[in-house]
Amino acid sequence: MKLLLDMKLSPRWAGYLAAAGVEATHWSTVGAANASDDAVMAYAVANGYVVMTHDLDFSAILAASGERSPSVVQIRADDLSPEKIGGGVVAALRQAKDELERGVLLVLEVHRARLRMLPLRSAL
Repeated sequence: MKLLLDMKLSPRWAGYLAAAGVEATHWSTVGAANASDDAVMAYAVANGYVVMTHDLDFSAILAASGERSPSVVQIRADDLSPEKIGGGVVAALRQAKDELERGVLLVLEVHRARLRMLPLRSAL
């Protein structure tokens, strides 16, 4: 599994995840900062990435498209710093690794994780 980190997440996440053994690329290193969410999703599909984001639009795109990929990891927290929540994020990624490779929406909140198989069939 390799992660594509959306612009709404700090580039520090790439280093944090790499140190934990998770391959991650921040969007700023492969695409334009003002690229649309659709462009990020298309890049992820074409290059075999799972999208990691704080942006709710990505789950809406999945719901509207009915597609089975890319998987999306959506972080729902006030403090998005990897130093604060990184351990929990890495643990959830490891636990959901097989599902993320098959196509899911994984929503990570401070004290819980929710996983929905793709394609999403109902409004979010």
